[in-house]
Amino acid sequence: MNAPHENAPLRSTFTQGPRSRRSLVVVSAGLSQPSSTRLLADQLAAATRRRLDADAEAVDLRDRAHDLTNHLLTGFPAPELERVLDAVAHADGLIAVTPIFNASYSGLFKSFVDVLPEGTLADKPVLIAATGGTARHSLALEHAMRPLFAHLRAVVVPTAVFAAPEDWGGGATAHGPLAARIERAAAELAVEIERREPPVVPDPFDEPTPFSELLGGQST
Repeated sequence: MNAPHENAPLRSTFTQGPRSRRSLVVVSAGLSQPSSTRLLADQLAAATRRRLDADAEAVDLRDRAHDLTNHLLTGFPAPELERVLDAVAHADGLIAVTPIFNASYSGLFKSFVDVLPEGTLADKPVLIAATGGTARHSLALEHAMRPLFAHLRAVVVPTAVFAAPEDWGGGATAHGPLAARIERAAAELAVEIERREPPVVPDPFDEPTPFSELLGGQST
């Protein structure tokens, strides 16, 4: 079904609370502004929302680069990064888009994946996509990105989307080859989301560890 606000801009902050609509997190690892990586991410999100009654949360990793580095060094996320990680955990689906450098995903993109809490992506539908300077880099989607998300136990949709510079010339039109790949991948993601219940994220404070166990169960 068509979302009532399918053409609205993606929100830049995540809010929790009761919801009847589905939710997407759209992660873009583009480094420049404007970014073809972000453009591809926006088009994938819009195509998915045309098929799914969903809110979409846009995450530009370049804005969280310092927070990611600090988290890797200290093990503690800054408040804004923690909200992003929480958004991913609660999302019904994830769209992940990275530029390709040296035949693989970018270091910024991998840093984000590395700080996701264990189990965050288990059974979560994920659409993978990438941009690059030549169509030859499209193979990175299958030999680098898909195995990465399979290792994290995500459900990666069959169609991965790659956009080379020549795709933006004629492929960004409503009937171009890039648009066709976007529509097919978005349809697959919407199906995977709709066939699942919304994710339930355990609250670590619901069942706190008894104080005696924190002390090793020793008694005096």
